[in-house]
Amino acid sequence: MTTGSTDALTSKQDLLDAVERVRPFARRTPLLDLSDLAGRSLILKCEHHQPGGAFKIRGASNTIAALSPDALARGVVTYSSGNHGQAVALAASRLGAPAVIVMPTTAPAIKVAGVKRYGGEVILEGTTSADRKRRAEAEAASRGLTMVPPFDHAMVIAGQGTCGLEILEQLPDVGTIVVPVGGGGLLSGVAAAIKLMKPSVKVIGVEPVGAAKMAASLAAGHPVTLEKTASIADGLMPVRPGDLTFAHAQRYVDALVTVDDEQIAKAALWLFYEAKQVVEPSGAATTAAVLSGLITTPGPVVVIVSGGNVSPETLSKLAV
Repeated sequence: MTTGSTDALTSKQDLLDAVERVRPFARRTPLLDLSDLAGRSLILKCEHHQPGGAFKIRGASNTIAALSPDALARGVVTYSSGNHGQAVALAASRLGAPAVIVMPTTAPAIKVAGVKRYGGEVILEGTTSADRKRRAEAEAASRGLTMVPPFDHAMVIAGQGTCGLEILEQLPDVGTIVVPVGGGGLLSGVAAAIKLMKPSVKVIGVEPVGAAKMAASLAAGHPVTLEKTASIADGLMPVRPGDLTFAHAQRYVDALVTVDDEQIAKAALWLFYEAKQVVEPSGAATTAAVLSGLITTPGPVVVIVSGGNVSPETLSKLAV
């Protein structure tokens, strides 16, 4: 597998290899059918139950586990708003590798604490993904660390794709899978897995209204950089999709929808009060799309819920 090229789309073998690498690190998360509560087809794929609280452990472990002993000894670095950073720190710690995580100065305290709890070194830099990426690249160059990008990397995408394979195994008659979109790594991996294995299943991405970079890019026919992003879904706010994630979305994704902050907040609170699931705003975006009536494709409808790193204070603010 090559990386960084838009023609290096994920293959079936990439996905099968990822399953073996990811298995020791990630949980096989359950499906939770909430259709009776929602009044329409709504089945959660509970990735917020993963170690680190998000699907990110899949891509991080697939990438780091494939490194040479020398690279592991030198260590890894990434840039992340939180959940990918925690996943890299966790996977690296299990493999005995040092991990440096560059996070925004605005990162939620619960996510910074999570990285440190898993043994990662935290560097706070700027407020945008571009700020973090520059600092991470500098740290990689000066310290001989291997970069583990948050989304635009073939190994990361293949690792995230294992989530899609699990859904097919758990619910063979699934009709639609709804995926949250930040930089597009999860969307790319899941869409590739679904379309390579069962192309009749629809794959729909969900972005915040204030960070709809993939929708803008697909409309333009090339990756677009937004001037700024704004949303309560802090994990979905890159200003630009990756070149590789854009290529996957262009090839495999059926549709994209957007949800606003009010819809996201209502969904997070609905998941907490009605379903007894603790989910951060980023993780509630897919549920918001279904509850708001934006998903009209065939059921059963599985929504990937990812992001369980939310403080009680954040949840209480959503109710205001």
